[in-house]
Amino acid sequence: RQSANRPRVRRKMAVDGSLTGGSGMDENKENERPVVGGGTKSGVLGDSLGLEILQIIKESQQQHGLRHGDFQRYRGYCSRRLRRLRKTLNFKMGNRHKFTGRKVTVEILSDNRYLLLVLMDAERAWSYAMQLKQEANTEPRKRFHLLSRLRKAVKHAEELGWLCESDRVDAKTKLEAQAYMAYLTGMLHFEQQQWKEAMESFNKCKTIYEKLANAFTEEQAVLYNQRVEEISPNIRYCAYNIGDQSAINELMQMRLRSGGTEGFLAEKLESLITQTRAKKAATMSEVEWRGRAVPVKIDKVRIFLLGLADNEAAIAQTENEETKEHLFESLLSECRDAIQAVREELKLDPVSMKQRDHLVEGEQGKVSNLQYLHSYLTYIKLSTAIKRNESMAKALQKALLQQHQSMDDGKRTPRPQDLIRLYDIILQNLAELLQLPGLEEDNFQKETGLKTLVYKAYRCFFIAQSYVLVKKWSEALVLYDRVLKYASDMQTEAGATTKSLKDLPDVQELITQVNAEKYSLQAAAILDADSTNETESPSQVKDSKPLSECLEIFCMDSSLVTKQANLVHFPPDFQPIPCKPLFLTWLSTM
Repeated sequence: RQSANRPRVRRKMAVDGSLTGGSGMDENKENERPVVGGGTKSGVLGDSLGLEILQIIKESQQQHGLRHGDFQRYRGYCSRRLRRLRKTLNFKMGNRHKFTGRKVTVEILSDNRYLLLVLMDAERAWSYAMQLKQEANTEPRKRFHLLSRLRKAVKHAEELGWLCESDRVDAKTKLEAQAYMAYLTGMLHFEQQQWKEAMESFNKCKTIYEKLANAFTEEQAVLYNQRVEEISPNIRYCAYNIGDQSAINELMQMRLRSGGTEGFLAEKLESLITQTRAKKAATMSEVEWRGRAVPVKIDKVRIFLLGLADNEAAIAQTENEETKEHLFESLLSECRDAIQAVREELKLDPVSMKQRDHLVEGEQGKVSNLQYLHSYLTYIKLSTAIKRNESMAKALQKALLQQHQSMDDGKRTPRPQDLIRLYDIILQNLAELLQLPGLEEDNFQKETGLKTLVYKAYRCFFIAQSYVLVKKWSEALVLYDRVLKYASDMQTEAGATTKSLKDLPDVQELITQVNAEKYSLQAAAILDADSTNETESPSQVKDSKPLSECLEIFCMDSSLVTKQANLVHFPPDFQPIPCKPLFLTWLSTM
């Protein structure tokens, strides 16, 4: 009977392994050959044990759910790996009938997989806490369970640090264990809103990782520097809650430079920035633009105007094109919301509605404060859109210059037509600026007209470039002359308003480039005309007539000396010839 029952047990174990493992063979290989820091064999007592703690947890998190924020999947992976490690090390917690707790001690520390066992315990408790943090948004009672699991994770991290104090563990693993313990301790104090203790733990973790990054090569230091960047916003947030008011500015800059917030600090940081701007907005009563003070009573508009300078500064400091584009889109979205709030107020204000009707009928006069505020916000929106399109145009121009240096077959290469579309949008935005009510003064109209001339010149330049590509030389030459005309008109009309046009593209550089392009275009046109004349010469024109029909014309045909020479028409055409008459007699029939 015992022999009959054994195959069932084995079969059940195999099924359990297939259900829990997922990719069981690969994960078992991880347990057989863990990452060793010391580079020596870990199975022999007395050798130096090592464990790449940060590398192991980062790789495991990225491969098992945390790339998409799935903490439950990562917790399941930690549980399965713990089970496999205990089975491999024969470190069982009793049997199926009775649980017997066992702890990893220094005496049995003969393999670095014992350290990995404690590390997976801490990671499982931490991932469960983060899962409960996501669920606590709708179920506040789960916050108590969240704190309990974080305390459990800190307990396992302290046990790992105590084990790494042994002489059998190398120095690098000891430092990583201390940094890991400080990180989890800081997160526990952070959730308990014990800001001073959390800041001390995060600073300790940051110091250790910075020392490790400086001690190794650049490739190995990338992981440590990433962890330092993750911890920095937490430290500044703790400093702000302790009483450092300057920390909020650094937090805003971190958020804007990254193009948004990520991680467990995201919600708290967003609410903090909103609250800070709301407090400042309570003291903001008016805004001054173009010599006129306008009262601001709408809270959403106040918050937008307070954050406008920070957003523009972050855009100016950003070098990454994708991040800059994201910041532009975020700023435009906030501006649209502010404009919508002003429009709703305009609908309820009879004075502004009456003045707007007069403006539609053609009467000019001073607009109301609310209408002028709407014009100001619309000006910000259109100006931001112009800056965004100009930034995209500069990036495309760089790509056009580098196009001849590196040609990628798989990627779509930029063309001058793409730039033409961007400058069309810019000119459309400038036309909308001229129609804003309350901005009928001469200086504004003149500045906008000069900007229009500059962007028209650049638009004509890239239209000419597109004609050059299809070898339409005369059209391109005319457009180059038009570019020079726009540039000269702009320089003539600029006068004293040059300071307000400092942010525009350099017109003098465009003039120099157009003159160079004109010379190269004329040379290319002459060469193209010569080649056309050579191909159309009668001595080289091939004809379908055979040689017997064009003996009076000299023709350079290389096919005449080949076996397929066209000498005569073959077979010859049919020609009519006279035939013999047919005579019939009627005498023989009679």
